[in-house]
Amino acid sequence: MKFVQIIDFETERIDEVREMMRAYEEQARSQGRANAPTARTLLKDRADANRYLAVVEFDSHESAMANSDAPETDELARRLSQLMTRPPVYTDCDVQEQHRTG
Repeated sequence: MKFVQIIDFETERIDEVREMMRAYEEQARSQGRANAPTARTLLKDRADANRYLAVVEFDSHESAMANSDAPETDELARRLSQLMTRPPVYTDCDVQEQHRTG
């Protein structure tokens, strides 16, 4: 079953956050890491200029947990936390249904 993690965070340095995320994803692809995220969507809260939600998709909960245990992921989380104005809030979700329109 597909799995999604939603990371709710605040930052005044979103360009640096984006660059770190892109570099992490590029490294995962180049290394062929099997448990890496399959997709990421970044959302910006229209009511709060510094609040963002990262929706990170995985093939399964097991893949997400293996990715979470990877040293690269730990390093990314440590570096990203330095750019945030409050600790992130994580929500773990099993995808029950997904439909693309259009």
